[in-house]
Amino acid sequence: MQFAVWQKLGALGEPWAQEARDGMIMSEEAQAWADAPPSVAHRDSNGAVLVQGDQVVLIKDLPVKGAGFTAKRGTVVRGIGLVADNVGHIEGRVEGQRIVILTEFVKKR
Repeated sequence: MQFAVWQKLGALGEPWAQEARDGMIMSEEAQAWADAPPSVAHRDSNGAVLVQGDQVVLIKDLPVKGAGFTAKRGTVVRGIGLVADNVGHIEGRVEGQRIVILTEFVKKR
């Protein structure tokens, strides 16, 4: 639980969250998890590692729920964001809408 709180505070990026994170006192086990490098990575449909800010191309037409349009195959999504909680999801802007995209439907450009 301590590690989960530490991780969420780091993902917020707010000054108050960083201050709370720096002031945390964790058990040795939780501190070891916090100090370990991340072992999982976001990967595209071909297995290439995705990083924050990459450009990807959609490999399939994707209906966008709630927005009423379909993101067409071949659409370039620039400046992607990685979803910290789920390595199978990325965020990107398509037709002016910020959407969550499954990594299995993109390839790195």
